[in-house]
Amino acid sequence: MTRIAWVLVVLALSLALGVAVIRSVQAPLFLASGVKEIIGEGRRDLPPGVVGREASDALVLALAVLDENEDGSPKPLPARLGILTRHVNGWSHRVLEDPDSNVFHKAMAYRAGNGTEGLLTLGGTKAAVKLWKVDGTSDTLWEADFGGTFSRMRDAEVGDIYGDGSAAIVVATHDQGVVAVLRPDGSGGFSIDELDREPNTVVHEIELGDLDGDGLLEIYATSTAPNAVDGTPQPGRVVRYTPAAGEGRVEVAELGSRHAKEILVEDVDGDGRDELYVSVEAVSGGQVEIRRYDSNTPRTTRNIVATLNDRLCRFLTVGDVDGDGALELVAATYRAGLWLLSPGEDTWETELIDAESSGFEHAAILHDLDDDGRDELYVASDDQAQVRSYVRTDQGWQRSVLLEYSDGLGRFTWSIMLVPSTLLPVGS
Repeated sequence: MTRIAWVLVVLALSLALGVAVIRSVQAPLFLASGVKEIIGEGRRDLPPGVVGREASDALVLALAVLDENEDGSPKPLPARLGILTRHVNGWSHRVLEDPDSNVFHKAMAYRAGNGTEGLLTLGGTKAAVKLWKVDGTSDTLWEADFGGTFSRMRDAEVGDIYGDGSAAIVVATHDQGVVAVLRPDGSGGFSIDELDREPNTVVHEIELGDLDGDGLLEIYATSTAPNAVDGTPQPGRVVRYTPAAGEGRVEVAELGSRHAKEILVEDVDGDGRDELYVSVEAVSGGQVEIRRYDSNTPRTTRNIVATLNDRLCRFLTVGDVDGDGALELVAATYRAGLWLLSPGEDTWETELIDAESSGFEHAAILHDLDDDGRDELYVASDDQAQVRSYVRTDQGWQRSVLLEYSDGLGRFTWSIMLVPSTLLPVGS
């Protein structure tokens, strides 16, 4: 059975209900040479719901993990988080499992002004948004069966999207096109504000930003026809919602017979306004295209800043890898490796970081954990059964292995996020 077929199977099957389990697993410890111990730094004011970096940040990986049945078919295991915590002499690895679901699509820090805080997780089949507390218990903020073939909480972002100072949670789901907001109700709970619903539609990612500079956060979502991996066209688009302005769905990128499962909203050029970057896949032929959209870009325009020789590219992450104050993008492709994209006037410069890193999702994130003024790249190299870091030096890219899996299980890493250790459940 192919790796892609495994993905479809694991997301199609459900697990019996159970009690969440927290397990500690000591992993092989590796530390990149020359890496400094993390030193605490002062915190700055951040938008509601946005959690700043802390000295004790951990890397949290959201996973689907598979064993094998006796007949060789894949056996989905409980949804799992892999938690990598850095120490003076290396990294420790622990896991959190939730038998209520068979996949965690994302895990992220959540803090609200009323004191509500914890580790936010998005589960699939069954679909649930949960907030985990430091004592190991969890509250289910939203659970739903959307009525289609699958029910999954696929992606989320947190921000003040209503302009009222609250830390609202915007959620993308499979497979009835539901985009919804978990809005704090002022008493410690949440109300569900469904922004959109469209039958037989899969919403893959959420991004928040302000492209037009009016001070209101916009929601960007990438939606497609139901998943197809056999080479047939899968039409898609990117849409926008602006709840604070009372604006519903607006199409901002028409992708025709192609689609995107990865978008990024960030002010990469430093002009004070965010841009939208869309990774257009090539499952029916061609190359991956990275397109840029500004607030005034026509939705049918193909403003291509880079092309990559692969069919899929499902992670874009932004940071400053060389400490010069300018931002770069890293694109993590399916089979063609990791690429650094440096902004230019028209077409951007592309630099191969590592051809020997790959994965179906190929989750990646840029962060400066060692406080040297340059962001490191952290990557789930699923095909190589490793979690790695990459540092750009004067001699080139330095690769280090943080964790190597040796359990023989199949796994798909859907996201990597930084979470303060103070928000993690006890034992993790």
